[in-house]
Amino acid sequence: MVTMISIKPLLAVLVPLLVIPVLVSSSSKPNVRESWIFVSGTIMLILVLSMLPVVLQGKQLVLTLFEIAPGAALAFKVDGLGMLFALVASSLYIVTSIYSIGYMRGLNEHGQTRFVSFFALAISATIGAAFSANLLTLYLFYEILSLATYPLVAHHQDETSKISGRRYLTFILGTSIGLVLPAMIYCYHVTGTLEFSTAGIFSGQLSKPQATVLLLMFVFGFAKAGIMPFHSWLPAAMVAPTPVSALLHAVAVVKVGVFSIVRVMTGIFGVDLLADFNLGVVVMSIASVTILLGSCIALSQDELKRRLAYSTISQLSYIIFGVALLSPQGLLGGVIHIVMHAFGKITLFFCAGAIYVATGKKYISQMSGLGKKMPFTFTAFFIGALGVIGLPPAGGFYSKWNLILGTLEAQQTIFMVVLLVSSFLNAFYFLPIVYKAFFGKSEEEDEDGAPVKIQEANLCLVIPLLISAIISIVLFFYPTVFINLIKVGLNI
Repeated sequence: MVTMISIKPLLAVLVPLLVIPVLVSSSSKPNVRESWIFVSGTIMLILVLSMLPVVLQGKQLVLTLFEIAPGAALAFKVDGLGMLFALVASSLYIVTSIYSIGYMRGLNEHGQTRFVSFFALAISATIGAAFSANLLTLYLFYEILSLATYPLVAHHQDETSKISGRRYLTFILGTSIGLVLPAMIYCYHVTGTLEFSTAGIFSGQLSKPQATVLLLMFVFGFAKAGIMPFHSWLPAAMVAPTPVSALLHAVAVVKVGVFSIVRVMTGIFGVDLLADFNLGVVVMSIASVTILLGSCIALSQDELKRRLAYSTISQLSYIIFGVALLSPQGLLGGVIHIVMHAFGKITLFFCAGAIYVATGKKYISQMSGLGKKMPFTFTAFFIGALGVIGLPPAGGFYSKWNLILGTLEAQQTIFMVVLLVSSFLNAFYFLPIVYKAFFGKSEEEDEDGAPVKIQEANLCLVIPLLISAIISIVLFFYPTVFINLIKVGLNI
């Protein structure tokens, strides 16, 4: 593998970080403050895009800042997997920032400067995780992200938000410190390195019981991935403003969780070792339980954001499930679901927030007939739902198609049934919402008995959800760039 030293990955991490003092100093000038958000977001995206052609050529951009111990440095590496994740995060950051303006101003939320500052810190940590060259660097940015998103979860500062924030930190930090940290230390003790490698780092130094315990510590320790039973922080975090929910569920937090597990499975253990010890089946079994239970619980939720939260718990495990198949198409389907789910799910959360701002409604049972009054929002919701269900013409069809083919390629037919049943459950908890919205009867009346006038939310809310919905469709027809990044990153 050809490597090139470059400062660009560091700059991509630093840009949103360095703009935070400017955001704070512009707190009394909201327009100036938000202009700086777009300036920094655009620069970050340009930096990421400038590295794309090099990575597609099969090269890697690397930068070592300093060595903490031999084989354990704070270092960056831009490869196919990191580039894929960084592209998704940096592009959706700009879209989410537009949405945040419409949402936070539309509801006249307090603490908007604090909100955007920690938002910027969170995206900086996300890009750092994407470009991490080794497990140590990934762990550090994982923890920074946990701390950066706590003020966002607890934004409203009421008792419910504080309880949810404490639960969030307890699960996220407790598992990472209690499971990931000792597992990482043991990896270093055995191998003397934490560098990611497609061949893995162990070279026959682990027995099957040791490998099993170590892998489970990582899978459950990276609790941002929402694997059951370490998932309850995620629906509890729905007390946060909707832009935060979108950040948590589509762009940053949960995706860093699954990305970390993907990195460990493919870059620390390696596909061959996992196959030799038959550990893929162990991880698939765990993921299957989460996939099915998450979908079943989603069916029972009337609050829209909670239904989306349990859907996310289920969908994240598709990614881990695909990688655990250890077959080329399974790996492709699992990793590309990071992209497809991101755009589909963020569309759904954008729609939930737009509905709330425009109508004050957050329960599905209250949304009868709203599709006729908010056609753009609910059409986008339909497209986002298709993406999550895995139906054309949304991009989610491509990832689920490859996941199903991956089960056949790996000769794991029973797990194909899990995917099919889960997809039916996805349809059952999303499509009735769309049907109710477009074909249900609205009975909204004011105190005088006159129909309540409801219309689309402001453009800062509607435009982002339309953009993400359109991209979700575009990805169905043109997924080539991400496919090539996966093939380069995993050598498949």
